Amino acid sequence: MCVTCGCHSDAVKIGGIGFTFPPVAGTHAPGTDVRRIVQIERDILSKNDAGAEANRAFFRANGIMAVNLVSSPGSGKTTLLVRTVSDLMSGMPVAVIEGDQQTSNDAERIRASGAPALQINTGKGCHLDSHMVAKALAQLAPQRESYLFIENVGNLVCPAAFDLGEGARAVVISVTEGEDKPVKYPDMFASADVVLVNKIDLLPHLSFSVAALEDSVRKVNRRADILKLSATTGEGMAEWYGWLAARRAALMA
Repeated sequence: MCVTCGCHSDAVKIGGIGFTFPPVAGTHAPGTDVRRIVQIERDILSKNDAGAEANRAFFRANGIMAVNLVSSPGSGKTTLLVRTVSDLMSGMPVAVIEGDQQTSNDAERIRASGAPALQINTGKGCHLDSHMVAKALAQLAPQRESYLFIENVGNLVCPAAFDLGEGARAVVISVTEGEDKPVKYPDMFASADVVLVNKIDLLPHLSFSVAALEDSVRKVNRRADILKLSATTGEGMAEWYGWLAARRAALMA
């Protein structure tokens, strides 16, 4: 977990504005009492969970369907998000929170599609947390009855432990990655509501087994839906949009 390796950073910029968060760097130092580290972990996650519940209440009160998109780097998550935003915004307002350690490249790509987007730069931090999202919401001010997509930092480890208050967690994995990713990173895939298998247009050129991937997912998560799609060609995107609509309807009922 990142709170024991000290990656959580107090140098966070949200929409270009700096914020200070309590640093925990140094908790990995040799000689640190293990019980103290465990207590720090519990405190951080407890505070995060309280913030997540506040975010969740805000989303529900305003009819906002919040989706936390997580993946390893290079899965095509941003390309998938740009296409999703472009296709959905004609029927419902869409806003995006982008999480990266540095640059505003992804937020700029989203804004080019016509949707509002706010960049969070986490510095040395390897994930978003509920308090970062809350501060971003205050600036972004998403519309009522809308979709909010939160593109997390590319990482299959630390984001798994941090609830952002989202209504759905979507894990993106591409066919250019290994079929055994879910069993290598079980916490992330176990937390997924849906697994999006991206870049299926490349399957004819690879020795990737979708069946083997599905088997790996089912070893750690039997409830998540598995959707196969290509953000480049559009194949399978209608099923993704249908999943989002059904999930939103269930959450808002």
